Amino acid sequence: MVAPLSAWPWEHLGIFKYILYGPLAAKAWYSWMYEDNILKDLWCIHILLICTLRGLIHQLWSSYNNMFFLTRNRWIKQQGVDFKQIDDEWDWDNFIILQAMLASMASLIFPSLNTLPLWNLKGFIASLLLHVTISEPLYYWAHRFFHKPYLFNHYHSLHHSSPVPHPFTAGHATPLEHLVLCTVIGIPITGSILMGYGSTAMIYGHVLVFDFFRCLGHSNAEVVPHEVFNKLPLLRYFIYTPTYHSLHHTEMETNFCLFMPLFDALGSTLNTKSLELHKKITSNSGKNGRVPDFVFLAHVVDIMSAMHTPFALRSFASTPFCMRMFLLPFWPLTFIIMLVMWGWSKTFLFSFYNLRGRLHQTWVVPRFGFQYFLPFATKGINKHIEEAILRADRLGVKVISLAALNKNEALNGGGTLFVNKHPELKVRVVHGNTLTAAVILNEFSKDVKEVFLTGATSKLGRATALYLCRKRVRVLMLTSSTERFQKILKETPVDCQNYLVQVTKYQAAQNCKV
Repeated sequence: MVAPLSAWPWEHLGIFKYILYGPLAAKAWYSWMYEDNILKDLWCIHILLICTLRGLIHQLWSSYNNMFFLTRNRWIKQQGVDFKQIDDEWDWDNFIILQAMLASMASLIFPSLNTLPLWNLKGFIASLLLHVTISEPLYYWAHRFFHKPYLFNHYHSLHHSSPVPHPFTAGHATPLEHLVLCTVIGIPITGSILMGYGSTAMIYGHVLVFDFFRCLGHSNAEVVPHEVFNKLPLLRYFIYTPTYHSLHHTEMETNFCLFMPLFDALGSTLNTKSLELHKKITSNSGKNGRVPDFVFLAHVVDIMSAMHTPFALRSFASTPFCMRMFLLPFWPLTFIIMLVMWGWSKTFLFSFYNLRGRLHQTWVVPRFGFQYFLPFATKGINKHIEEAILRADRLGVKVISLAALNKNEALNGGGTLFVNKHPELKVRVVHGNTLTAAVILNEFSKDVKEVFLTGATSKLGRATALYLCRKRVRVLMLTSSTERFQKILKETPVDCQNYLVQVTKYQAAQNCKV
């Protein structure tokens, strides 16, 4: 039997769950269009706006976490977020819908909330004091309680099922946990209002700052420099860090606090490794991390696909590409970003994965597909590719593969331009065709003496023929183009040229076994 409040009632609605915001939007629209007193239903607009801003805060933190070119040296956990975690956290924003409903109920029950002043400094002070004295200890003990066997197995284990902390992980929890969190976040707001110090700005500020620090704690990139704690040692008890909270996900009997490690210290649950690990991660932020074994050098396809990158929209990046019409309003902004990248950006780290103990990275040349067909842009593109190859060589990368248009024959001869220009390169410059050729060649037996090759002057055929002739294997190259055959022949060492034979008919292979 499913435990009560362990599943969201709208979890099967999918994207249609956002219809639940419909009554708020309809109420605000009706009041705006047909009622004289617009301020009467202003609370609807405030709730919708706060929900939008909360989603934006989480999205911005997610974008920052996925900008590996900025955060790679500050990673707390070195493995990336896999597709299973993305799927599990797909409905991370359910709690925003829940709290919007609760806020709507409060606004209907207490109409006086519509008359709150815009600003009251005393309200900020009161909410801060109530947060420190009530919300922080309440969350601490509630969190410890959720680690009891029954509550953990039926509720809190969902939150801990995410192997790599991510800002969306902050919202990945059960309804019961978020109801408790509603109480934690609501006490300072309610208390300030009851004291007569409430204001609209205080509500906005408290909710958004609360979400900001929740996202900070669930970031997999450390953002707080350890020098801050060296200069202000007591500060370590009043503000947690991503490293601090990540230890709770690995050593679950420690670091229970909401935002203030002071309560872990008072409750004897402060992990003694916290400060040391934090210093280690931030100290290494200026150093190069692990050198990748393989680099895939790609480029941006077009403006619409650019909006599907992980640091733009993580959910879209995890699904097959398709045109989404609601993204069209963002097209002009993406176009401006494209122009900025054209003028100032460098090749950057886009993604990574580990396979059989080897680190594979994707680097992206900051150019879009159409730019490869602009004659005046080719020099700049080749410069970016060359710099990426030289950088990979300096780092000690074993293989760099040119992807898509980066290996265009008209652009750089499939990469031969760089290999010929830098014969001392240690990194192997390859592309899909050469890798395919390697797979084909691996299928040949070692005692093969003669091979009949169709498509002999294609990129794949050329690579295969050049390799085989160096191995003293006679290659019958089927091609009617003497010009293309001669071009390949010139690339062949003089002592191997007699192993390449041009043929124009399939009958030439009648005595050939391969």
